[in-house]
Amino acid sequence: MKVAFVFPGQGSQSVGMMNSYSELPSIRETFDEASDILQQDLWSLVSNGPEDRLNLTTNTQPVMLVADVSIYRAWRQAGGIEPHHLAGHSLGEYAALVAAEVLTFTDALKLVRYRAKVMQETVPEGIGGMAAIVGLDDDTVSSICTEVVNMIPDTSLEPANFNAPGQVVIAGHSQAVARAVILAKSKGAKLAVILPMSIPSHCSLMQPAAEKFALLLEEIMPQPPRIPVLHNADVQQHSETASIREILVRQLYHPVRWTETIQAITTQNIKYVVECGPGKVLSGLNRRIDKNLKNITLTDSGSLLKTVETLK
Repeated sequence: MKVAFVFPGQGSQSVGMMNSYSELPSIRETFDEASDILQQDLWSLVSNGPEDRLNLTTNTQPVMLVADVSIYRAWRQAGGIEPHHLAGHSLGEYAALVAAEVLTFTDALKLVRYRAKVMQETVPEGIGGMAAIVGLDDDTVSSICTEVVNMIPDTSLEPANFNAPGQVVIAGHSQAVARAVILAKSKGAKLAVILPMSIPSHCSLMQPAAEKFALLLEEIMPQPPRIPVLHNADVQQHSETASIREILVRQLYHPVRWTETIQAITTQNIKYVVECGPGKVLSGLNRRIDKNLKNITLTDSGSLLKTVETLK
């Protein structure tokens, strides 16, 4: 039985999201380890908030990494099988790389904290934004972005996440995003809504952040993956140190190709895809991509322990 694990990223966080895993000792142990590394009480933050502080990008990104890794560690500690393939949505890719032993947990935490910092600094709050467009195909959304850029001089707007058929997230300058939402509705979008994110991730506005991030990556020595990892930016596996560094830099300003990632997983005779992290966001997307996949969520300690037995 072949199984893939996928890890959620920014957007799946919520205050109290780890409470349902309290029976699993490795959850709190992993949070304590990360808190020591970053010199910040991450368990208190995720348990008590406040929500606006948890949703700060510089906090959200490390917290989600720790949440994903802690649940994966709990899975393995409980005797769960090793997955055959790994992938993560945006930030979730770093949890996949930890699970594959490409990055140490310590290195991944340092990278993610710095990644969030340079992203926020590169595009100050209010300058950029993101919006979700539902009900239009990829080409139509791309053409809307081009049309808006031609309408508003000196702006940038691009598809940022190809999440599922008929579900695309766009990113760029805030005024361009707002105009695109109006245009998408006029072209028949079922939903076009600005997302509560101050950072326009996965678009060309993040290239200056990527250049800074590349400098820190030079100090990290990624290892060849023990488990194949499909990367967001090119839906390929990478094993060489230089290519892993390069694809992580590109990820900052290239779209997340999630639809293609799940399609690639299905070509490997994978029948079960386990969402390893709090929430069910990726499982919802995966069902829209391929209805034949069996999606499993590890939303609490009970579902995790039950799935361990089911997939043995």
